[in-house]
Amino acid sequence: MRRRLSDKVILVTGAASGIGQAAALRFAEEEAVVIVADVQETAGHRTVEQIEQAGGTAVFIRVDVSQPQDIEAAFRQVKLLYGRLDCACNNAGIDGDWADTLSCSTENFDRVYQVNVKGVWLCMREELQLMLAQGRGSIVNTASVAGHAGFIGYPAYTASKHAVMGLTKVAALEYAGRGIRVNAVCPGIIHTPLFERYSKKAPEVDYAAMEPVGRLGRSNEVAEAMLWLCSDESSFVTGSGLVVDGGFLAR
Repeated sequence: MRRRLSDKVILVTGAASGIGQAAALRFAEEEAVVIVADVQETAGHRTVEQIEQAGGTAVFIRVDVSQPQDIEAAFRQVKLLYGRLDCACNNAGIDGDWADTLSCSTENFDRVYQVNVKGVWLCMREELQLMLAQGRGSIVNTASVAGHAGFIGYPAYTASKHAVMGLTKVAALEYAGRGIRVNAVCPGIIHTPLFERYSKKAPEVDYAAMEPVGRLGRSNEVAEAMLWLCSDESSFVTGSGLVVDGGFLAR
């Protein structure tokens, strides 16, 4: 029986750990050819090894999404290896330093925007070129509940995720009539390496209690949403920010 992503070529940035890794593994289960893209080489190769050990197909490409030349080089490899790109998940992102609006440094703000916003935009430009040439494709950007609400102490991160939602909606409208869908996932509090770093800054906070369901989310739960948005099952969905947050934004 053919799987939902059989023979599709899918690129996932930030695929060395967390949500990106979970998505890469899940896509491979659905028989996609997965391009594991990350700046972390050792961990990225481990993701590829996990996929191959499970019988899937994957390749690692090193890319720092904050560096335009890295992105250009990565997509030259994609074109050389496969000549096409069916789906892309622009997942790489950072949270930056904790600092309120008054004390947030220019360096911190610029760094967060360079990765979370400019990195997504630069990747989308390359992805759209490939997808336009083949007349089809699906792009999924990783935003956040911080793309819909404010988070005290994280002005740069919150602004960056609002920007990801803006980029998603604009591209969705621009290419809706040309066979390309562009959506985002908006995770709540997910137990990832990024969350572990974040939670150490305020260890007294009961993060599970912040979620109406009473627990943290899991990376594989977000990966399932990303899988649906990449698959033909969501063929009438574009310009959407799919919230996966255990009810966080419903309050």
